[in-house]
Amino acid sequence: MPYVQRHLNKIGSSITLSSASPLSSSQWFSVLRTAISTHNLLLGKCTHARIIVSGSAGDHFLTNNLLNMYSKCGSLSSARQVFDVTPDRDLVTWNSILGAYAASVDSNDCNAQEGFHLFRHLRASLGSTNKMTLAPVLKLCLNSGSLWAAEGIHGYAIKIGLVWDVFVSGALVNVYSKCGRMRNARLLFDGMRERDVVLWNMMLKGYVQLGHEKEAFQFFSEFHQSGFRPDEFSVHLLLNGVSEVNKVEGKWYADQVQAYATKLSLSDDNSDAFCWNKKLSEYLRAGDNWGVIDCFVSMNGLNVDYDDVTLLVVLSAVAGTDDIELGKQVHGIAVKSGLDLEVSVGNSLINMYSKMDCVYFAREVFHEMKQLDLISWNSMISSCAQSGLEEESVSLFVDLLHEDLKPDHFTLTGVLRACSLLIDGLNISRQIHVHALKTGNIADSFVATALIDVYSKGGKMEEAELIFQNRDDFDLACWNAMMFGYIISDDSNKALDLFSLIHRSEEKSDQITLATATKACGCLVLLDQGKQIHAHVIKAGFDSDLYVNSGTLDMYIKCGDMANAGVVFKSMFAPDDVAWTSMISGCVENGKEDQALSTYHQMRQSGVMPDEYTFATLIKASSCIIAQEQGRQLHANVIKLDCFSDPFVGTSLVDMYAKCGNIEDAYRLFKNINARNIALWNAMLVGLAQHGNAEEAINLFKSMKSHGIEPDRVSFVGILSACSHAGLTSEAYKYFHSMSKDYGIEPEIEHYSCLVDALGRAGLVQEADKVIESMPFKASASMNRALLGACRIQGDVETGKHVAARLFSQEPFDPAAYVLLSNIYASANLWDDANNARKMMKMKNIKKDPGFSWIDVKNKLHLFVVDDQSHPQADIIYDKVEEMMKTIREEGYVPETEFVLLDVEDEEKERSLYYHSEKLAIAYGLISTPPSTTIRVIKNLRVCGDCHNAIKFISKVSDREIVLRDANRFHHFRDGVCSCGDYW
Repeated sequence: MPYVQRHLNKIGSSITLSSASPLSSSQWFSVLRTAISTHNLLLGKCTHARIIVSGSAGDHFLTNNLLNMYSKCGSLSSARQVFDVTPDRDLVTWNSILGAYAASVDSNDCNAQEGFHLFRHLRASLGSTNKMTLAPVLKLCLNSGSLWAAEGIHGYAIKIGLVWDVFVSGALVNVYSKCGRMRNARLLFDGMRERDVVLWNMMLKGYVQLGHEKEAFQFFSEFHQSGFRPDEFSVHLLLNGVSEVNKVEGKWYADQVQAYATKLSLSDDNSDAFCWNKKLSEYLRAGDNWGVIDCFVSMNGLNVDYDDVTLLVVLSAVAGTDDIELGKQVHGIAVKSGLDLEVSVGNSLINMYSKMDCVYFAREVFHEMKQLDLISWNSMISSCAQSGLEEESVSLFVDLLHEDLKPDHFTLTGVLRACSLLIDGLNISRQIHVHALKTGNIADSFVATALIDVYSKGGKMEEAELIFQNRDDFDLACWNAMMFGYIISDDSNKALDLFSLIHRSEEKSDQITLATATKACGCLVLLDQGKQIHAHVIKAGFDSDLYVNSGTLDMYIKCGDMANAGVVFKSMFAPDDVAWTSMISGCVENGKEDQALSTYHQMRQSGVMPDEYTFATLIKASSCIIAQEQGRQLHANVIKLDCFSDPFVGTSLVDMYAKCGNIEDAYRLFKNINARNIALWNAMLVGLAQHGNAEEAINLFKSMKSHGIEPDRVSFVGILSACSHAGLTSEAYKYFHSMSKDYGIEPEIEHYSCLVDALGRAGLVQEADKVIESMPFKASASMNRALLGACRIQGDVETGKHVAARLFSQEPFDPAAYVLLSNIYASANLWDDANNARKMMKMKNIKKDPGFSWIDVKNKLHLFVVDDQSHPQADIIYDKVEEMMKTIREEGYVPETEFVLLDVEDEEKERSLYYHSEKLAIAYGLISTPPSTTIRVIKNLRVCGDCHNAIKFISKVSDREIVLRDANRFHHFRDGVCSCGDYW
């Protein structure tokens, strides 16, 4: 404890001495470094607490170093907590947490499963990975013995084109061989285009460790016949391995191998550093980083002298292991031998620490180097740019210029990347652009591409175009950057023009070009062009590329062509969770919610696990079709798979329960969620408004302030809607004026619509019309339509005619306008005017939107229209309606025939009211669900007054709660009373 206190006291002194300015990150780094090197978790936790108190917790590099500290100190749970609250995660952050899980797996299968889940989440969040991402995941596979996962990563590597990367293929062979799956390892090994001594030795070791003597010696023979020369490691491995497996045959085998070794004089060069360096390099090229380390340990054990080349190879291998402690040990060896004074070794140390997200250590090496070359500066500039220290990257570039060094294209590319992420980066980029022109570096492809990227992100497409047009030769990277720049600048047509030029020029496109082109088609909803590009993708042989397939799938989804989206999806080999989620999301976006839910079931049957985004999308689908039972099942899956802590999932669940008519469960869930973000509060607020719970909505709005949550424009839509549904016109005016006065939010058309709706519902239709006339922008058709509906309810013929005329000018073919005007005339017994409105509809061939209602019973939707006879149980349903109407008549129900807007006899009017769609749906619910079950019905139009009155009686005589959602709001009927208070 005194040790911990001593270090914290140093921090305390620093804070006191520099109280005028925030504590620098480097002071925190030094203590975190000490915690790592001493494995002192208590020191690390105390430092973390001080960082939070000081307000430095948002620092990106502090976050990454905290992750590293907890990982290296063996506290996976703390590392995960830091990771979960990190908002801006880059690939290094993800790799760090994956490495932490890989290191902690051993016998803990739960950690392995969570590690795999994180990998899936990474792909959903960032969309792209690299070969360094696969290292900890393959280590997870190896340490947990998860062969199924290794095979999945193998397939993923094939899809993204990395399977033949030496690093990835070597790692896969290592996993398969160490897990005893030599058949898989051999199949992969035989398919490799490049195989070196290290890979042959890796396979040989697998056979020996499994005790496969004959296969081992046969493989040794193939090794020799391949043209490669088996080294002393091969001989040593085979002799020791075989003698342990079978002592009888082992001696004979040993004699044969020993004779072979003697003949080839394999032991003559053991002390030659050059040969050892060559062997180390072969391991490194094969991606066997630990093979390099083992070989280096053997080298030290044999007292073989090593040189700077040895350390360059070893440091490169250590960087691939992401083992900071090992890196420090090799760093110590370099210092002890004096080789750290070599510029090349110093540069390798900077590179190693940078790749391990230890920029502080890289910076220390950089500042301690006696001599710096351009590679030293480039490494440090690039490291800072990639790690979120953009300002330091630019500062280093300025220092480099002061040292009279001449930047090259690597220098400029690194600093331009930093500029693309800075607020004032555009001005700095222009100066670098001038420097590139003066030094001639503008001709370099990387520099030109980086400049196009930074100008595009800054919205300066004219300057990007100037660089692009001045390129003398065709450079695909620049064309790709330009295409993407047009897309992010909302000018996708120009992106497609560039693609056409590439095609007409007979230049070859790559997967980035094709994926960008399909993205442009999706943004513009150009289905035909998208299909043509898809055909080109197939012709060019990129149809199996994951990146291109994802772009094509997204294009079809955005264009609403779900049939072709399904074809592309089915053509994917073993689609991952990102592809499944894209397909599910596409179904929801295109109104195919049922298909989204069925796709989810197929996803689960395929063994792919959903993530938080998948659940949020599926829950939205349940909300759209009011499928509460499906939603409950998803809620259970969310809890089972530990996704409930995600704020988007929690918000979606609250919204789903509210939209499915279960506001009680929505409110209960809301109170149990700890993460109180504005989206969650808005979902609850809008839900309460839709259910007419104005008092609760107002109380919730007031409590937002006490919880430190500032309302936004959606919040005011919710509270104004609540006032509208409850007839609280004075409160609506108060909140409307409070928007700009107290919160600086200028009312938009949605807020005016809510105010107009509130006035219209309260019978103040003329005042509502004045609000529309005084608005700073033109009223929407939906606003005029709502006011016209209010005129019908209030029987205001003159205002109705005026509003209808305005609506006709906006949407001359809107059937609702003609129907509402006709109903206004009919309610006033102006039958000739009503008939004229109907005749006008007929002349213009305008069809009225049919009213229909539906009910979900046992996860199946049953839809009804007025006088519907199509249901298989129609006879039973109609008998139930007759029984129902007879019973409620005896209870005091009287049909309200004024809602039959036809000039017919009263008896005929009464009969026509019986078979409205909502009554049919309720009757079916009564005969098909157990007693005491809540009946939930949805109607696409506003419920008529007679049905509303009848349902109140039905709820009383059947002793059922009935929840009806119409076009305006939710109605909760209990014991003959509706929650709307007969105000809707």
